Amino acid sequence: MPLTVNTNSAAASANYHLSRNQSALQKSLTRLSSGSRIVQPVDDAGGLAVSMKLESAITRLNGAQKNVQNATSFLEVQDGILSSAGKILNRMIELKGLSDDVMKNASDTENYNREFKDLQQQIYDMTALKFNGVSMFAQFSSETNNAEGVFNDTALDNTVSVYVSADGSVGPTVSVNKSLLLSALTIDAGTLAAGAFSTAGTGNVKSFASENAATRINLSDISVGAFTQAIQNIATLRADNGASMSRLRFAGEEMGMQETNLIAANGRIVDVDIAAESTRLAKYNVLVQASASLLAQANTTADIALMLLR
Repeated sequence: MPLTVNTNSAAASANYHLSRNQSALQKSLTRLSSGSRIVQPVDDAGGLAVSMKLESAITRLNGAQKNVQNATSFLEVQDGILSSAGKILNRMIELKGLSDDVMKNASDTENYNREFKDLQQQIYDMTALKFNGVSMFAQFSSETNNAEGVFNDTALDNTVSVYVSADGSVGPTVSVNKSLLLSALTIDAGTLAAGAFSTAGTGNVKSFASENAATRINLSDISVGAFTQAIQNIATLRADNGASMSRLRFAGEEMGMQETNLIAANGRIVDVDIAAESTRLAKYNVLVQASASLLAQANTTADIALMLLR
């Protein structure tokens, strides 16, 4: 082997391996400190693309779960009002029974009737309540037309859709009813069936909710059967409300499970294996020290040439 000064092949080789070992050591340090196997796109371009899509789906699912929680809160508040409306109707029935007592004089009956009229306006005021600016009870079948909403008529009810997946409007939805409370409280005394409340006050159609004093009805205008039908209608609205809450609960649980599984799937792609990477770190740490030591020794081989030139 010739002895040269200009070219030190051993030093060049040692420097090359030192550079590679140093780079591998830095990558191991970065992976361990970040906890991620993919530090740069070059580490796993395909895995990074899949991971980004999974992270986006996880974010969308998280947002959908919050929407489900808000919809559940909406229904809970709505059910509380329906419960109060049922209590008011029960009081109205009690007033009806008290007014039919033959031992009561006309003044007593009028006192009962006065409370009955006031309660009608109280129920009407309750139907105007809102949740964060959104009406909880509907008058029309949709927000875009003027068709009167009709209780127990699926073609003329009012619903809003809650998205329960990461796919938004193209995925599954849960329909939440804006209860048609006014329509449910508008009874055709002739058939004891609910009717569109726009016809209240005409013929046998009577409403237990009145916007003003001019439209209020008297205890003598309504039968006990109509009271019973109105309470049954409120019970139906609460049952619909409960069914929607049940669907939302199951949808929320299913989305929570999806999110958990997607997080696990994403972790399998991007998370670093601490055991394997720490072993790699120890390996390259030794190799860097060895490469640096050998590079220093390789750089001293030129001293032999100097000895020959003296």
